[in-house]
Amino acid sequence: MVSRFSPTYNFCVPGGRSLRFGIIGVGVFIAAYVASIVLYVNSGMGHPHQFAESPPSAGGTTVIIAVEDIQSDNSLLIANYSVSVGPELLDPVTQNLKEDLSLVLTSVVAASKHTWLQGTLPDVFRVSLPLTGDVADWPFDTYQSGPISAKLLSGAAQEPVIHTVIMVDRMLGWKINVSHVKSDVFGPYRVDLYRSESTVGFGVLILGVLIALAGVALFVAVETVRDRRKFQPPMTTWYAAMLFAVMPLRNALPGPPPFGSWIDVTIVIWVIVALVASMVLYISCWWRHLKHDKPVV
Repeated sequence: MVSRFSPTYNFCVPGGRSLRFGIIGVGVFIAAYVASIVLYVNSGMGHPHQFAESPPSAGGTTVIIAVEDIQSDNSLLIANYSVSVGPELLDPVTQNLKEDLSLVLTSVVAASKHTWLQGTLPDVFRVSLPLTGDVADWPFDTYQSGPISAKLLSGAAQEPVIHTVIMVDRMLGWKINVSHVKSDVFGPYRVDLYRSESTVGFGVLILGVLIALAGVALFVAVETVRDRRKFQPPMTTWYAAMLFAVMPLRNALPGPPPFGSWIDVTIVIWVIVALVASMVLYISCWWRHLKHDKPVV
Protein backbone atom coordinates (compact mmCIF):
# COMPACT_ATOMS: atom_id res chain seq x y z
CA MET A 1 0.00 0.00 0.00
CA VAL A 2 1.36 3.37 -1.01
CA SER A 3 1.24 6.07 1.62
CA ARG A 4 -0.41 9.36 0.82
CA PHE A 5 2.85 11.00 1.79
CA SER A 6 4.97 8.89 -0.60
CA PRO A 7 6.86 11.03 -3.10
CA THR A 8 5.80 10.91 -6.72
CA TYR A 9 8.08 11.55 -9.67
CA ASN A 10 7.10 13.34 -12.86
CA PHE A 11 9.31 12.33 -15.72
CA CYS A 12 7.81 14.96 -18.06
CA VAL A 13 10.35 17.52 -16.94
CA PRO A 14 10.50 20.90 -18.68
CA GLY A 15 12.66 20.72 -21.72
CA GLY A 16 12.17 16.97 -22.12
CA ARG A 17 10.57 17.39 -25.52
CA SER A 18 13.41 19.62 -26.71
CA LEU A 19 15.93 17.06 -25.50
CA ARG A 20 14.09 14.30 -27.34
CA PHE A 21 14.01 16.29 -30.57
CA GLY A 22 17.67 17.13 -30.10
CA ILE A 23 18.59 13.45 -29.80
CA ILE A 24 16.51 12.63 -32.89
CA GLY A 25 18.20 15.46 -34.79
CA VAL A 26 21.67 14.21 -33.87
CA GLY A 27 20.68 10.69 -34.94
CA VAL A 28 19.38 11.93 -38.30
CA PHE A 29 22.57 13.93 -38.84
CA ILE A 30 24.79 10.93 -38.10
CA ALA A 31 22.70 8.69 -40.39
CA ALA A 32 22.92 11.25 -43.22
CA TYR A 33 26.68 11.57 -42.71
CA VAL A 34 27.20 7.81 -42.85
CA ALA A 35 24.95 7.54 -45.93
CA SER A 36 26.98 10.22 -47.74
CA ILE A 37 30.24 8.39 -46.99
CA VAL A 38 28.78 5.09 -48.22
CA LEU A 39 27.59 6.74 -51.45
CA TYR A 40 31.02 8.28 -51.97
CA VAL A 41 32.81 4.96 -51.42
CA ASN A 42 30.43 3.11 -53.75
CA SER A 43 31.04 5.75 -56.41
CA GLY A 44 34.71 4.80 -56.59
CA MET A 45 36.10 7.59 -54.38
CA GLY A 46 37.75 9.13 -57.44
CA HIS A 47 40.52 6.51 -57.53
CA PRO A 48 41.53 5.23 -60.97
CA HIS A 49 40.06 1.84 -61.76
CA GLN A 50 39.93 -0.39 -64.80
CA PHE A 51 36.47 -0.89 -66.25
CA ALA A 52 37.03 -2.65 -69.59
CA GLU A 53 39.59 -4.95 -71.18
CA SER A 54 39.74 -6.90 -74.39
CA PRO A 55 41.21 -10.44 -74.48
CA PRO A 56 45.00 -10.42 -73.92
CA SER A 57 47.25 -10.64 -76.97
CA ALA A 58 50.09 -13.09 -77.40
CA GLY A 59 52.59 -10.34 -78.22
CA GLY A 60 51.98 -8.43 -74.99
CA THR A 61 51.28 -5.08 -76.67
CA THR A 62 48.61 -3.03 -74.85
CA VAL A 63 46.76 0.20 -75.65
CA ILE A 64 45.62 1.97 -72.49
CA ILE A 65 42.77 4.50 -72.72
CA ALA A 66 42.58 6.57 -69.52
CA VAL A 67 39.37 8.61 -69.33
CA GLU A 68 40.39 11.86 -67.60
CA ASP A 69 37.61 14.44 -67.87
CA ILE A 70 34.31 15.34 -69.48
CA GLN A 71 33.45 18.74 -70.89
CA SER A 72 29.68 18.68 -70.59
CA ASP A 73 29.23 22.18 -72.05
CA ASN A 74 30.46 21.09 -75.49
CA SER A 75 29.96 17.31 -75.04
CA LEU A 76 33.56 16.14 -75.21
CA LEU A 77 35.25 13.28 -73.40
CA ILE A 78 38.96 13.82 -72.72
CA ALA A 79 41.12 10.71 -72.68
CA ASN A 80 44.85 9.94 -72.58
CA TYR A 81 46.14 7.21 -74.89
CA SER A 82 49.31 5.28 -74.17
CA VAL A 83 50.90 2.17 -75.70
CA SER A 84 52.77 -0.47 -73.76
CA VAL A 85 54.89 -2.13 -76.44
CA GLY A 86 55.46 -5.89 -76.40
CA PRO A 87 58.88 -7.51 -76.91
CA GLU A 88 58.15 -8.41 -80.56
CA LEU A 89 58.10 -4.68 -81.52
CA LEU A 90 61.29 -3.73 -79.66
CA ASP A 91 64.91 -3.92 -80.68
CA PRO A 92 66.55 -6.46 -78.33
CA VAL A 93 69.65 -4.26 -77.97
CA THR A 94 68.30 -0.71 -77.59
CA GLN A 95 64.82 -1.66 -76.27
CA ASN A 96 63.35 0.95 -78.61
CA LEU A 97 60.98 0.49 -81.54
CA LYS A 98 62.58 -1.49 -84.33
CA GLU A 99 60.04 -0.10 -86.84
CA ASP A 100 57.71 2.87 -87.05
CA LEU A 101 54.52 2.36 -85.03
CA SER A 102 51.21 4.12 -85.72
CA LEU A 103 48.04 4.28 -83.63
CA VAL A 104 44.90 4.93 -85.70
CA LEU A 105 41.89 6.19 -83.75
CA THR A 106 38.26 6.52 -84.72
CA SER A 107 35.55 8.68 -83.13
CA VAL A 108 37.97 11.48 -82.31
CA VAL A 109 37.81 15.23 -82.92
CA ALA A 110 41.56 15.85 -82.90
CA ALA A 111 44.25 13.87 -84.75
CA SER A 112 43.09 10.43 -85.88
CA LYS A 113 46.60 9.02 -86.31
CA HIS A 114 49.68 9.20 -84.11
CA THR A 115 53.05 7.82 -85.25
CA TRP A 116 56.21 7.02 -83.29
CA LEU A 117 59.40 6.74 -85.30
CA GLN A 118 61.84 3.88 -85.27
CA GLY A 119 64.30 4.14 -82.38
CA THR A 120 61.85 5.88 -80.02
CA LEU A 121 59.29 4.76 -77.47
CA PRO A 122 55.57 5.62 -77.46
CA ASP A 123 54.56 8.53 -75.25
CA VAL A 124 51.19 9.54 -73.82
CA PHE A 125 48.96 11.82 -75.91
CA ARG A 126 45.51 13.32 -75.34
CA VAL A 127 42.47 13.11 -77.57
CA SER A 128 38.90 14.43 -77.43
CA LEU A 129 36.01 12.05 -78.03
CA PRO A 130 32.66 13.52 -79.14
CA LEU A 131 29.62 12.70 -77.03
CA THR A 132 25.89 12.97 -77.42
CA GLY A 133 23.94 14.32 -74.45
CA ASP A 134 22.35 17.45 -73.02
CA VAL A 135 23.83 19.22 -69.98
CA ALA A 136 20.50 21.01 -69.49
CA ASP A 137 19.24 17.75 -67.93
CA TRP A 138 21.68 18.18 -65.01
CA PRO A 139 22.09 16.34 -62.65
CA PHE A 140 20.41 13.49 -64.53
CA ASP A 141 22.24 14.14 -67.79
CA THR A 142 23.74 11.13 -69.59
CA TYR A 143 26.21 10.97 -72.47
CA GLN A 144 27.15 8.39 -75.07
CA SER A 145 30.13 8.20 -77.35
CA GLY A 146 30.30 6.95 -80.90
CA PRO A 147 32.19 3.75 -81.74
CA ILE A 148 35.71 3.99 -80.33
CA SER A 149 38.44 1.83 -81.77
CA ALA A 150 42.23 1.84 -81.70
CA LYS A 151 44.35 0.05 -84.31
CA LEU A 152 48.12 -0.38 -84.19
CA LEU A 153 50.06 -0.49 -87.48
CA SER A 154 53.75 -1.35 -87.70
CA GLY A 155 56.42 -0.67 -90.34
CA ALA A 156 56.26 0.88 -93.78
CA ALA A 157 53.76 -1.78 -94.86
CA GLN A 158 51.39 -0.72 -92.05
CA GLU A 159 50.86 -4.28 -90.87
CA PRO A 160 48.23 -4.65 -88.12
CA VAL A 161 49.54 -5.41 -84.63
CA ILE A 162 47.39 -7.58 -82.39
CA HIS A 163 47.02 -5.82 -79.06
CA THR A 164 44.96 -5.62 -75.89
CA VAL A 165 42.80 -2.56 -75.13
CA ILE A 166 42.42 -1.50 -71.49
CA MET A 167 40.14 1.36 -70.45
CA VAL A 168 40.74 3.12 -67.11
CA ASP A 169 38.39 5.52 -65.34
CA ARG A 170 40.15 8.50 -63.69
CA MET A 171 37.11 10.78 -63.38
CA LEU A 172 35.54 11.85 -60.11
CA GLY A 173 31.77 11.90 -59.78
CA TRP A 174 30.92 9.87 -62.90
CA LYS A 175 30.12 6.26 -63.69
CA ILE A 176 31.04 4.63 -66.99
CA ASN A 177 29.56 1.67 -68.80
CA VAL A 178 31.26 0.16 -71.85
CA SER A 179 29.64 -2.06 -74.47
CA HIS A 180 30.76 -3.52 -77.78
CA VAL A 181 29.15 -2.10 -80.89
CA LYS A 182 29.37 -5.52 -82.47
CA SER A 183 29.23 -8.96 -80.94
CA ASP A 184 32.96 -9.37 -81.65
CA VAL A 185 34.97 -8.76 -78.45
CA PHE A 186 37.64 -7.09 -80.60
CA GLY A 187 35.10 -4.70 -82.13
CA PRO A 188 34.67 -0.99 -81.38
CA TYR A 189 33.55 0.20 -77.96
CA ARG A 190 30.72 2.53 -77.02
CA VAL A 191 30.99 4.44 -73.76
CA ASP A 192 27.97 5.54 -71.69
CA LEU A 193 28.46 8.05 -68.88
CA TYR A 194 26.17 9.23 -66.11
CA ARG A 195 26.70 11.05 -62.83
CA SER A 196 27.28 8.93 -59.74
CA GLU A 197 24.73 8.75 -56.93
CA SER A 198 26.99 10.78 -54.62
CA THR A 199 27.26 13.59 -57.17
CA VAL A 200 23.50 13.70 -57.68
CA GLY A 201 22.94 13.67 -53.93
CA PHE A 202 25.44 16.48 -53.40
CA GLY A 203 23.72 18.62 -56.03
CA VAL A 204 20.27 17.96 -54.58
CA LEU A 205 21.60 18.86 -51.10
CA ILE A 206 22.89 22.25 -52.28
CA LEU A 207 19.58 22.98 -54.01
CA GLY A 208 17.83 22.05 -50.76
CA VAL A 209 20.05 24.51 -48.87
CA LEU A 210 19.05 27.26 -51.29
CA ILE A 211 15.36 26.49 -50.79
CA ALA A 212 15.86 26.38 -47.00
CA LEU A 213 17.50 29.84 -47.06
CA ALA A 214 14.50 31.30 -48.86
CA GLY A 215 12.05 29.55 -46.52
CA VAL A 216 13.78 30.73 -43.33
CA ALA A 217 14.04 34.30 -44.65
CA LEU A 218 10.33 34.41 -45.49
CA PHE A 219 9.38 32.93 -42.12
CA VAL A 220 11.37 35.52 -40.16
CA ALA A 221 10.03 38.41 -42.26
CA VAL A 222 6.39 37.30 -42.01
CA GLU A 223 6.59 36.73 -38.25
CA THR A 224 8.06 40.21 -37.79
CA VAL A 225 5.41 41.82 -40.01
CA ARG A 226 2.71 40.12 -37.90
CA ASP A 227 4.33 41.59 -34.74
CA ARG A 228 4.93 38.12 -33.35
CA ARG A 229 8.63 38.89 -33.11
CA LYS A 230 10.43 42.12 -32.36
CA PHE A 231 12.28 43.95 -35.11
CA GLN A 232 16.06 43.55 -34.82
CA PRO A 233 18.12 46.02 -36.93
CA PRO A 234 21.18 43.67 -37.24
CA MET A 235 18.98 41.15 -39.05
CA THR A 236 19.03 43.34 -42.16
CA THR A 237 22.71 42.40 -42.69
CA TRP A 238 21.72 38.74 -42.29
CA TYR A 239 19.34 39.11 -45.23
CA ALA A 240 22.06 40.73 -47.33
CA ALA A 241 24.50 37.92 -46.49
CA MET A 242 21.98 35.24 -47.54
CA LEU A 243 21.30 37.08 -50.79
CA PHE A 244 24.98 37.21 -51.68
CA ALA A 245 25.39 33.51 -50.76
CA VAL A 246 23.05 32.34 -53.52
CA MET A 247 25.47 32.52 -56.45
CA PRO A 248 28.47 30.92 -54.63
CA LEU A 249 26.19 28.03 -53.67
CA ARG A 250 24.90 27.77 -57.22
CA ASN A 251 28.45 27.69 -58.57
CA ALA A 252 29.39 25.02 -56.00
CA LEU A 253 27.13 22.51 -57.75
CA PRO A 254 29.21 19.57 -59.04
CA GLY A 255 29.77 20.08 -62.76
CA PRO A 256 27.45 23.13 -62.70
CA PRO A 257 25.12 23.41 -65.70
CA PRO A 258 25.22 26.55 -67.87
CA PHE A 259 23.26 29.56 -66.70
CA GLY A 260 19.67 29.51 -67.86
CA SER A 261 19.15 25.78 -67.34
CA TRP A 262 16.11 24.33 -65.59
CA ILE A 263 17.50 24.75 -62.05
CA ASP A 264 17.89 28.49 -62.65
CA VAL A 265 14.35 28.86 -63.94
CA THR A 266 12.68 26.67 -61.32
CA ILE A 267 14.83 27.18 -58.21
CA VAL A 268 17.66 29.74 -58.23
CA ILE A 269 15.75 32.73 -59.59
CA TRP A 270 12.82 32.11 -57.21
CA VAL A 271 15.16 31.79 -54.24
CA ILE A 272 16.54 35.22 -55.13
CA VAL A 273 13.01 36.63 -55.50
CA ALA A 274 11.98 35.18 -52.13
CA LEU A 275 15.07 36.60 -50.40
CA VAL A 276 14.52 40.06 -51.90
CA ALA A 277 10.84 40.00 -50.95
CA SER A 278 11.76 38.96 -47.41
CA MET A 279 14.27 41.80 -47.17
CA VAL A 280 11.68 44.31 -48.37
CA LEU A 281 9.19 43.05 -45.78
CA TYR A 282 11.77 43.29 -43.03
CA ILE A 283 12.77 46.83 -44.05
CA SER A 284 9.09 47.78 -43.98
CA CYS A 285 9.05 46.66 -40.35
CA TRP A 286 11.98 48.98 -39.70
CA TRP A 287 9.98 51.85 -41.16
CA ARG A 288 6.84 50.98 -39.24
CA HIS A 289 8.43 50.21 -35.85
CA LEU A 290 10.85 53.14 -35.75
CA LYS A 291 8.91 55.90 -37.49
CA HIS A 292 7.91 57.51 -34.17
CA ASP A 293 11.43 57.63 -32.82
CA LYS A 294 12.95 61.08 -32.77
CA PRO A 295 16.10 61.46 -34.85
CA VAL A 296 19.34 61.88 -32.98
CA VAL A 297 20.69 65.46 -33.27
